[in-house]
Amino acid sequence: MERMNQILNRLLHRKDFQQRYEQLKNEILSHREVRAFLHEHEGEVTKEMIDRSLMKLYEFIQQSKNCEQCPSLEQCKNLLKGYHPHLVLQGNSIDVQYDRCPTKVKYDERKRQESLIQSLFVPREILQASLSDIDLADEGRMKAIELAEQFVSHYEPGKKVKGLYLYGSFGVGKTYILGAIANALAKKNISSLIVYVPEFFRELKSSLQDQTIQEKLEYVKKVPILMLDDIGAESMSSWVRDDLLGPILQYRMLEKLPTFFTSNFDLQQLAHHLTYSQRGEEEQMKAARIMERIRYLAQPVEIKGRNRRLD
Repeated sequence: MERMNQILNRLLHRKDFQQRYEQLKNEILSHREVRAFLHEHEGEVTKEMIDRSLMKLYEFIQQSKNCEQCPSLEQCKNLLKGYHPHLVLQGNSIDVQYDRCPTKVKYDERKRQESLIQSLFVPREILQASLSDIDLADEGRMKAIELAEQFVSHYEPGKKVKGLYLYGSFGVGKTYILGAIANALAKKNISSLIVYVPEFFRELKSSLQDQTIQEKLEYVKKVPILMLDDIGAESMSSWVRDDLLGPILQYRMLEKLPTFFTSNFDLQQLAHHLTYSQRGEEEQMKAARIMERIRYLAQPVEIKGRNRRLD
């Protein structure tokens, strides 16, 4: 944008300066929005104020044009990206102030909602999921969406509301449903955390060396809404089951913190997975305690359908 002082400087070197200056001034004062502003403040704005503020009025016109022609926030050409101008009286002159444009408002709201959805080791596209986009043709999806919408509608901090245990074959969209629930919650200013369980447990194991394991474990235990994705896909050991998964679920059960799960296993298969460690140790009672907590925290829903990863 060519600034007013640059234009004036160029005009000063022209023989017809006064004529060109008056022409530019008339163009500025004939602008529809400038005329409307001056009419609104008739009696307050003097000729001297207008002359003193021509540079600001020109800036306003140029920026307004940019807003009208702007294809997207990324391609915004205004001085302040995502902000559009309006005229104000400032003492003895007219000034330009900038507010967020509608596109910037929508962008900021989307970013704010995304900030409410945290994730550990979960694909980014999952965080863009929406309940309204989920295909309801496959069996089990209708029930899952109905229960998910009930949860979003009825959830209140401190109130006991069961999460969901979504189980089914590979690629049927269980993780996508978690992302859609997280997005629906974000629109109500409710934060959540989606954790890919196998990678998270590997991360905790490596945290033994830098002594951050307790800090990470506490964070996951206390998040308002936790979503444990692909439980049962991790390599099971007594330490993972009893020192990691058990304390997380115990805390959340006692504090009435909603918890969601996805798994390729139904509850009976998951119980078997938790019973036997990598070393072949059989510990049914310890596995039963974990399963009791999962049943307390979440309602099982089977998701059927084709493997969408092959589409």
